[in-house]
Parts: sequence; C-alpha cells; structure tokens
Amino acid sequence: MLLKDYVNRKNVSLYRISKDTQIPYTTLRDLYTEKTPLPKASGEVIYKISTYLNVPMEEMLTSYMRIRPAFENFKSETCQKLKAMGDIPFIVELLESDRIHEYYNDEWFPEALYLLAMLDYLSRENNIPLCTDYDDLRKAKLAKPLFPASIVSLAEATGNNSYYTDAINSSIPEFLKYNIVENDIRNVK
Repeated sequence: MLLKDYVNRKNVSLYRISKDTQIPYTTLRDLYTEKTPLPKASGEVIYKISTYLNVPMEEMLTSYMRIRPAFENFKSETCQKLKAMGDIPFIVELLESDRIHEYYNDEWFPEALYLLAMLDYLSRENNIPLCTDYDDLRKAKLAKPLFPASIVSLAEATGNNSYYTDAINSSIPEFLKYNIVENDIRNVK
C-alpha cells in the first residue's frame, strides 16, 4: 500500500496530520501525491507518520522496495510472460504498466531497454506502429554490448571470441540497437 492508502484508510486529512505531527503540510502533500517517494523522506518524518497512522515503518516502506533480479532471470521471466500471454496482450500490459519508464527512471537501464526492444520487436512482428511515448528513450543505448550469460560462459571457457561475433550477427535488430544481444525471445522452457 502507498501512503495515500494508509491516510485514506485512517480517514484523516493531511492538514490534521501536519498539525498533530509538526510535519510541514507541503512535505506531507508531496509524499501523499508521490511527488516525493516515501523512501526519500527523512527517517524522522517516516517515523512520525507511521506512529501517527499506527502502521509499522517497515510495512509502509515495503511497497516501495523492489528487489532487482539478476538480468538473466529478468529476461527469462519476461520471455515466459510473453509466451503465456501472447504478443498483443503482452504489448497492452507493457504499455499500460509503463514499466519501461519506471525502470529507466530507477536507472535499471538494461531492463528498461530490454522491454523497449521487446516492444519494438513485437510491434514490428505484428505490424503495429511504434508507440511514440518512448521516442526519448529510443536514443539511449548501453555503453557496451550485453551478451547472454551462455555466450559469455562459452567464449570464456573455450577462449574463442568468435562466439561474441556470431551472437551479434544473429541478434534481433531491435535489441542490438540498444546494445543488447538477444537472438530468441520465444524459445523458452
């Protein structure tokens, strides 16, 4: 739950909370509207709010915390989701959730660009025009190529760098544009 949910559940105004806790109203309003994420507030402010609302601090902060999975796990989960949902429902869900911007704003650049590449690729495959909401991000790319772990392992184990070249040559163009080497999003187990 977000701070807004806790405040609404308590059925109390921000003005009343401000008066009772001595937290500036503007600070509360920014936290309530999520202009400022709750984890960015000082510990003292979070403590005062949680005490006033009678909600443990950990509970209030839990919904704001995300654990970043390993990139290979992220790719696998994304491809599994695509396989389970199908192209069009996946595209719709991706656009409605706006996870691409969310990840990008959180500086999870590989994840954001992987999803954008996925969106662009699926749009091309299904003859759907590109969503222009992401034109600003389409100028971005990772500083160096991001290879699948299997390619890195194979190249390192054999000492043969041609695996990198082969992977790049067989990569899906929409992914390679962002310096992500990906050649198959559909063959997942």
